[in-house]
Amino acid sequence: MKVAVSSNGENLDAQIDPRFGRCHFFLVVNPDDMSFDVLNNQSAAQAGGAGIQAAQFLASQGVAAVITGNCGPNAVQTLAAAGIELFGGQTGTVREAVERYKNGHLNPTSEATVDSHFGMNASAGSDRGGGRGSCRGMGRGMDGGRGAGGGKAMSDFGGSRRMGRGTQSRDQELEELKQQADSLNKKMKEVISRINRIENQ
Repeated sequence: MKVAVSSNGENLDAQIDPRFGRCHFFLVVNPDDMSFDVLNNQSAAQAGGAGIQAAQFLASQGVAAVITGNCGPNAVQTLAAAGIELFGGQTGTVREAVERYKNGHLNPTSEATVDSHFGMNASAGSDRGGGRGSCRGMGRGMDGGRGAGGGKAMSDFGGSRRMGRGTQSRDQELEELKQQADSLNKKMKEVISRINRIENQ
């Protein structure tokens, strides 16, 4: 059993990198004895498709599960197609995350936590804001979720425009924007549903 964790460093006490496709390293850990290999993420500097390439790379390494902070829709689909379980919205150290996985405290997800192109213009500041906000929204209730949905999505759309999408046709860009809108609508419905549940408790 191999579990890949997106990491900012090269040991088990390194922090989880909130970006899946553009993380610095993947630590591939054997949960049974906590032995691990450090893999450089060759996709981090790609102009586009980093999440897909990272997912394909991990599939080629025989990984059974991925633990990360944020994961976009294309990477989610690629991981699912490869039969790799995804555990998103995680923070803390690699060691802590793998321990949570071993103890059955993590729930797999099939939903993206960010939209396409997340992290393309990430700096240290945007990593901190985007990663922390999205992760809070995943597990800790509405206030974090609302901030993650609004702030992150606007950042993504702005970032995509600034990059110019030079390789995409008008139809491709339109289709991608429709997918992003659909994803945002689903997230908004989840937030409203959560509000209603809390109000009716």
